[in-house]
Amino acid sequence: MRVTPTRVFLAVAFLGSMLYLVYAVNVRDTTQIPALASGALVLGLVFGMLATVGGFETYQASRGNRPARSVVAAVLGGIAGIIALACFAAAAILAILSKAP
Repeated sequence: MRVTPTRVFLAVAFLGSMLYLVYAVNVRDTTQIPALASGALVLGLVFGMLATVGGFETYQASRGNRPARSVVAAVLGGIAGIIALACFAAAAILAILSKAP
């Protein structure tokens, strides 16, 4: 696998958001829920970008007559899309909870 700027950016963004979520889980004060909401939002954006890259890779692999790579990219991109939507839902729920009295 080649190292491209997109892959490096996504790897750094994924690791950064995961480290931030680990930090937010371990913080015990009034900013914990908003921190978890923002961490889930950023993680959802990262997985959304991964799903988009998976779609592009699926298209390129199909144009290059590589059916196995195309199927793997499509499945992994779909899984990334589902995780992105779950992260967005978690961020929305946590944002609502942070506004509760």
